[in-house]
Amino acid sequence: MQHSLNTPVAIAYGDGIGPEIMRSTLEILQAAGARIDFQEIEVGEKQYLKGHTSGISPEAWQVLRSTKVFLKAPITTPQGTGYKSLNVTIRKSLGLFANVRPCMSYHPFITTHHPEMDVVIIRENEEDLYAGIEHQQTDEVTQCLKLISKPGIEKIVRFAFEYARVYGRKKVSCFTKDNIMKITDGLFHRMFDEIGNEYPEIKKEHYIVDIGAARLADTPEIFDVVVMPNLYGDILSDVAAQITGSVGLGGSANIGSACAMFEAIHGSAPDIAGQDVANPSGILLGAVQMLVYIGQHDVAQKIHNAWLKTIEDGIHTRDIFREGKSKVQVGTRLFTKAVIERLGEVPQQLPAVTYTMEGDKKITISMPVPKISKKELVGVDVFLHWNKDDRNPEVLGNQVSKYKAGHFALNMITNRGVKVYPGGIPETFCTDHWRCRFVADAPGKYAEVLELCGQLSQEGFDIIKTENLYNFDGKAGYSLGQGQ
Repeated sequence: MQHSLNTPVAIAYGDGIGPEIMRSTLEILQAAGARIDFQEIEVGEKQYLKGHTSGISPEAWQVLRSTKVFLKAPITTPQGTGYKSLNVTIRKSLGLFANVRPCMSYHPFITTHHPEMDVVIIRENEEDLYAGIEHQQTDEVTQCLKLISKPGIEKIVRFAFEYARVYGRKKVSCFTKDNIMKITDGLFHRMFDEIGNEYPEIKKEHYIVDIGAARLADTPEIFDVVVMPNLYGDILSDVAAQITGSVGLGGSANIGSACAMFEAIHGSAPDIAGQDVANPSGILLGAVQMLVYIGQHDVAQKIHNAWLKTIEDGIHTRDIFREGKSKVQVGTRLFTKAVIERLGEVPQQLPAVTYTMEGDKKITISMPVPKISKKELVGVDVFLHWNKDDRNPEVLGNQVSKYKAGHFALNMITNRGVKVYPGGIPETFCTDHWRCRFVADAPGKYAEVLELCGQLSQEGFDIIKTENLYNFDGKAGYSLGQGQ
């Protein structure tokens, strides 16, 4: 029996405009001679409504794990609680740690204020606030845990520098908020600097995310490759795509060590579904990234240049059509036909693309053996739900300071991170959520934490949670209170 030489790829038609733009993309791939065996799976709204809370069935998981390559149209997540993001589930379950979003202007054919923009946003994909660990703790206070790990940072930062090296990029920029989140974002910044030193031929720079975002929106031409933690990368990759002319032009790759997923960066747009007006460019450019990933550089190059020629010829869908710049407004089907007709052609004014096996290879990241630090328990934060005595911090502090266990004694109380005892000021607004920090005068034991919590609970205090305070190799692994 002769086996197919084609690459197996899982595909999902998605919801809203998904089926239309997926059909368009598959027609172009077939016309260009893509050597792919497509295996269709169903994900999204129908699966949610069948009771799969992450929008995907066990059978579909088997296909994804078998093919290891997924081309996905946008999906709709039903409104209401209990439904988890399909994208986040797939990215984290398959270890797709790197989200790659090229954002390039197509001046003068698509309207943009930034004609020289050519930026690649590389977003960490698995952790940060997207761990999705949230709790309601009191009547007034909820929390979301921001989880940043050394291996997670090292993977994404090395990927960014390797991407720059492989694709001939000259500079990697990093955006964090480490002036406020000194431990989590601070770790991201420090490891960016350390890893960047291993690539002396590539320039590196760091921005606080607010000024970095402002400059990305105002002067994107000063950036080349930008690497960021998950939340910042999610927001700013959409901003970057939109200022190229339309978020509908953005394709996205999600890359892991063994699997990959490719998609458009926009949503399912159900309000225009079935009207033959959707722009298929985002998922088509995602498919181009997929072709490069699976080694079909010749087909990727042919499709990408045909798409550029179509844009250059002024054949535009409604979202990018502009009088005086565009020549004809077309729907999804006619745009698809126009790209197919230009297969084998190259643009004359826009830069033609060249994909080669030598210059565009898979980026592999090898991880070092993790270091084990000396870890000492030096304190505990005990969080209380307390809503008595007009929420007077002095009253709470005088009560809680009576309780000690082993080496642990009360050091301070904060409310929403601000120190309110001892020495707080009455102007500070307080909620019903209090952090009582107990500090040990010598390394303590967890049994002492339990004893302390037992005392507080026995006296009627409502303990929400505790967070142990550790030193790692003699350095504090926790933040000070605001105003401490």
